[in-house]
Amino acid sequence: MAADPRPNLALEIGHVLFIDIVGYSKLLINEQSEVLQKLNEVVRGTGQVRAAEASGQLIRLPSGDGAALVFRNSPEAPAHCAIEISRALQAHPEVPVRMGIHSGPVNEIADMNERANIAGAGINIAQRVMDCGDAGHILVSKRVADDLAQYRHWQPLLHDLGECEVKHGVIISIANLYTEEVGNPAVPTRLQRSVAEKVPTAPARPRRTMALIGGVALVAFALAVAVWFSWKQSTKREPATVAQEAVLTTAPQPQASVAEKRIAVLPFKPLVAEDRDQVLEIGMADTLITKLSNSREIIVTSLTSVRKYGGIEQDPLAAGRALGVASILEGNVQKAGDHIRVTARLIKVADGAALWAGTFDEKFTDVFTVQEAISRKVADALALSLSGEEKQRLAKRDTGNVAAYQLYLTGRYYWTKLTPPDLAKSIGFFQQAIETDPGYALAYAGLADAYRAQAPTSDMAPKDVLPPAKAAALQAIGLDESLADPHTSLAFIHAWFDWDWTGAEREAQRAIVLNPSSGFAHAAYANVLVDLERLDEAVAEAKRGREIEPVSLLVNLLEGSTLYYARRNEEAEARLRKTIELEPRFWVAHLFLGKVLVEKKKYAEALTEFTLARDFSGGNSEPIAMIGYIAAVSGQTAPARATLEEMLARAGQRYTPAYSIAGIHLGLGDREQCFVWLEKAWESRDMRLSFLKVDPKWDAIRSDPRFVSLLKRMGLD
Repeated sequence: MAADPRPNLALEIGHVLFIDIVGYSKLLINEQSEVLQKLNEVVRGTGQVRAAEASGQLIRLPSGDGAALVFRNSPEAPAHCAIEISRALQAHPEVPVRMGIHSGPVNEIADMNERANIAGAGINIAQRVMDCGDAGHILVSKRVADDLAQYRHWQPLLHDLGECEVKHGVIISIANLYTEEVGNPAVPTRLQRSVAEKVPTAPARPRRTMALIGGVALVAFALAVAVWFSWKQSTKREPATVAQEAVLTTAPQPQASVAEKRIAVLPFKPLVAEDRDQVLEIGMADTLITKLSNSREIIVTSLTSVRKYGGIEQDPLAAGRALGVASILEGNVQKAGDHIRVTARLIKVADGAALWAGTFDEKFTDVFTVQEAISRKVADALALSLSGEEKQRLAKRDTGNVAAYQLYLTGRYYWTKLTPPDLAKSIGFFQQAIETDPGYALAYAGLADAYRAQAPTSDMAPKDVLPPAKAAALQAIGLDESLADPHTSLAFIHAWFDWDWTGAEREAQRAIVLNPSSGFAHAAYANVLVDLERLDEAVAEAKRGREIEPVSLLVNLLEGSTLYYARRNEEAEARLRKTIELEPRFWVAHLFLGKVLVEKKKYAEALTEFTLARDFSGGNSEPIAMIGYIAAVSGQTAPARATLEEMLARAGQRYTPAYSIAGIHLGLGDREQCFVWLEKAWESRDMRLSFLKVDPKWDAIRSDPRFVSLLKRMGLD
């Protein structure tokens, strides 16, 4: 058979906004020209279009009576743009438009005039979505609605409309996007007809009953008007279904609450206490967490949150209540020789009822089969409606090499401890796993996260840890693009080292789309938004992350630090104290609590926190520097200079963050040396410099041209 001579299409995901002028064909020729010109002016004037065009992330395609905009930068861009257009057109009622949004595969082609063009299913489906609407509607496909619904600020604006039949009998699921000011809250005419056609026609009534029916209809109409008026005055709309808004049909099934969709997989316990294998026990939970996270119907608690509940005497129901989940998957695992025995139980937290239980006795080489079977049984017990893709990912084996799998589990075991020595150990095991199976994407993802975590915790030069982290993350994505964690790592790396703010935001958003259950991904996005001084958005993202993972140390810490940078010190103190309650020796929480107390001028309490941070960290340089800084700002010059000398001596022997030394100079009032060390921080790509725009420590020198220059060179001004 001859080889196909056609080249492979270079497909990518495009975020498409399709716009159509309603009633365009009924206009006179000169009227068509006028409304089209006005629409083009409005579209070109939106901030989203200007920003995307400036960065080369937009292609505009004319469509006769409208346009298609293909954004390449963010799945939110078309929605933001549609709202901008709708708001601007309120001053131009002579230009009625409807809009449809979809994210899907597109490919760049050349048209008959050899000009760049775009084609693909992403364009086609966006147009079909738009075709379902009337004037004023902003309709979105289910895929876009699912993506946007992961963000708190979009949730109140999305209203499920169910299914709509479009060209060639294709059925698509859509949602209506509107606010109090823009959009069209009415159910599209096309959907009203579709629902009405499904209602059986009532037999003809005798004439004498018509007056009664008319009276009932008037009462119903009056009630409907009252309800509509009350709803219109409301500042917050609830999602509505087609059945509720179009005709009176059977009531929709109630949606499961967020709590009902939460599940935690606890570390498994040994069958025989004397034969503990904590790597395998935690690893079994870790693997099942990864598999179950493939379903978008449930929120699966992360390994970092459940790890503390791995004690032999741990009550699973108590753990479930602490984690705020509806179901707990727990069990026992024992490896003897080349055999493994696993028992697993899915328990309802509310009453302890068993939803499913099973026992597996297999060769250890069949451990992957056991994990797949448990995942399927749990999905069945929770009545999850898995898509074909989700079923494939549930059954997917990340490696078929048992030796590589054991090395990976050992790496993850040490990574979860998050201390500098344990992070170094985890890197070694991840590297061995990769050497054993070079195609093991999860091992690359683990390696990326371990290197990344060393930057803020281990007093290591950024150039020694963040470029290797970036390389490992990219390799993981290249092997398995469905993994969320390497995108989270890249979000931090782009912010901390590359100062690529667009890239950092893109990667954080992608991580959330791939795994909405990841509180850490939301926290990473909050970290990026803080750097950009988008503080309200950052606080909302951090809060969302903590709501998903209420007992995660990292997620709680990052919410506390976000509140600190947002100058919300009371809230920051409360969150950081809660974090310390979860783990009293978590030194970074003590560090940030000390920073909050400095802003509140509670210097004695701050010194206590910095001292604890120094001791619990094993002598990390940042709390030592903060001890010197607080001595300086509280007027204790001699201790401050002694700490400065200690830090300078340390810098002469090994990497010491220049950012921290600059802070002590600032506290002592030595601006010249402060800027000398800030320049050194810039040269070394000190990851702490990413917070320069929002760190209150630097308020006294923000107007200095040298400070402004630093921000500009980092792309933060």
